Amino acid sequence: MITSALPSPADLRAEREAADASATAWALAARAGDTDAVDRFVRALHRDVLRYVSYLCADPQAVDDLAQDTFLRALGSLHRFEGRSSARAWLLSIARRAVIDGFRHASARPRRYDGADWQAAVERAQPQGVPGFDDGIALLDLVAALPAERREAFVLTQMLGLSYEEAAVIGGCPVGTVRSRVARARGELMELVG
Repeated sequence: MITSALPSPADLRAEREAADASATAWALAARAGDTDAVDRFVRALHRDVLRYVSYLCADPQAVDDLAQDTFLRALGSLHRFEGRSSARAWLLSIARRAVIDGFRHASARPRRYDGADWQAAVERAQPQGVPGFDDGIALLDLVAALPAERREAFVLTQMLGLSYEEAAVIGGCPVGTVRSRVARARGELMELVG
């Protein structure tokens, strides 16, 4: 009999819940002044914040800055974190506000490119020959084609692994709305791929 080497959905959920519990415990310990817990908290959630911000933000150059801004905001307001939700959900809601503020800032001060052929400069800056790069670009293009609310719900639940309840808290909408958005996003992606 052949068995799958992939973990079951229940195992993945249990693993994510354990990681969320650890990150929340580190956030609460950091709130109490434990500097080692601050480092563990940031390391545990840094990748998720980068992924989430990169899907919300249209400017790849700003992703690291927005992630850093997210952690600065979070650490500055850590004294108000009470652990009523997971630290991941709390941090991703801060990341969402950081991206929105970044959009507001960018729209108030647009940047201009001084070069003569900006399209050629962009094409030269793209990595080439990297395994999986074209597939990643195709996935980004497909996800980017989704309406913003559906894209956000899809990324939070399907790519970052948050529960529908946590995504609802971050998105500021009911759980049923998140479920509907994810289902519609899946349908649209299937149509785009087909």
